[in-house]
Amino acid sequence: MFTKNDLKQIKPFLWEIPKTFRQNMNVPARIFASEKILSDIFKDKSLLQLVNVATLPGIQKAAYAMPDIHEGYAFPIGGVAATLYPDGVISPGGIGYDINCGVRLLKTALTKEVLNHHQGLLARRLFEEIPSGIKPSRRLKLDGKQLEKILEKGAAWGIEQGYGQGDDLNFLESRGYLENADPESVSEIAKARGRNQLGTLGSGNHFVEVDQVEEIFDDSIARQFGLFQNQVVVLIHTGSRGLGHQVATDNIKIMLNSLAKYHIPLPDRELACAPLSSEEGSNYFNVMAAAANFAWANRQLIAWEVRKVFKEMFDGNLITLYDVAHNIAKIEEHEIEGQIKKVIIHRKGATRAFDGQPVIIPGSMGSASYVLVGTKEAMKEAFGSSCHGAGRRMSRHAALKEVQGKKLKVDLEAQGIFIQSGSIKGLAEEAPLAYKDIHEVVDIVVGAQIAKKVAKLKPMVVIKG
Repeated sequence: MFTKNDLKQIKPFLWEIPKTFRQNMNVPARIFASEKILSDIFKDKSLLQLVNVATLPGIQKAAYAMPDIHEGYAFPIGGVAATLYPDGVISPGGIGYDINCGVRLLKTALTKEVLNHHQGLLARRLFEEIPSGIKPSRRLKLDGKQLEKILEKGAAWGIEQGYGQGDDLNFLESRGYLENADPESVSEIAKARGRNQLGTLGSGNHFVEVDQVEEIFDDSIARQFGLFQNQVVVLIHTGSRGLGHQVATDNIKIMLNSLAKYHIPLPDRELACAPLSSEEGSNYFNVMAAAANFAWANRQLIAWEVRKVFKEMFDGNLITLYDVAHNIAKIEEHEIEGQIKKVIIHRKGATRAFDGQPVIIPGSMGSASYVLVGTKEAMKEAFGSSCHGAGRRMSRHAALKEVQGKKLKVDLEAQGIFIQSGSIKGLAEEAPLAYKDIHEVVDIVVGAQIAKKVAKLKPMVVIKG
């Protein structure tokens, strides 16, 4: 296990495990953290996973971890790594099973007072309209041609079918699709899993949340983003559902079988990878893009479902502020050692935070969420990346021992947070105490200057699977 003595503080809120820590490291491992957050990080294997990431062939500059880091599959959740294009490796574990899990923020012209005495009804109507948990879509069961169009076009498919507004695409990361998607190479098993899941929320930590803008930190940026005090906004957090999970499963197996072919020594076989320029690497990148497009289309359809309820109840229109992915691989250019290099960025539980870009950081259902803005410093230090949430500090199993779901629901409603959930057990697993302090996590990325605070959001209505 790691201790503080294994780390060197190189600037405020940034710590380093040097390349000399282990003989097979190709770059150092760097962690954005406070001393208090470090004590939580030391409790699991996430730092060991980060050091393992630093051994990947072609990795550049450093393996990074955000303050919401916790143990995941192969890569820690909260991890960022860049490998040199095109011969550096791509690793499914560096993207995760829920490909393009991400967050969309919709803003309204309503103030919180309009929702007074309507939160309970609003929660019920949203829960009725948006299938969650293991429920299939009641609206769409896609045929093969429709599904392939979705995998190719992403959110644009939804708008073409009337599930959105024409300018939505202008406010989605990558305009809601990756152009290298290869729908034909997505396995039939993966397609079968996604066929009846478009427009569905899923379970776990996925949610739709109606919030109020509780505090503005930067008036100028808030005005640019169209945010104001006491405004009602909506967060949508979900991904590619069973389709993305199956794409990851299929390709981890393929890459495990190809490790010997490319002479890739790994400290952990879960880090299975292949050069992007190889058949296995390029095939995975292209089917990952198809799954990412499915996720953008999924959030597009859920946004339409939310808009339908708000139109019915408040005659309100919802405008997209932004939509960010936090489990994805992309080709980007970054300055490394004084040179502009093209790299394969892996962000797993990490959010793109380019200079001036909205960064949406959801908290747990009983705490705040934040809107931040990316900075020039993020471009220099972390490949234009920030945290993606609070990050778990307690396993789901441990949370079940500490929390009773029914009591949690009552306690949250006493705070003015109305919950609709398909699973009391799932509610307990996602209890606020299972997560790190979102305020501290955000203060770390702000202190490290990789993002700036714009607004704090307070939950009023939460829909979970």
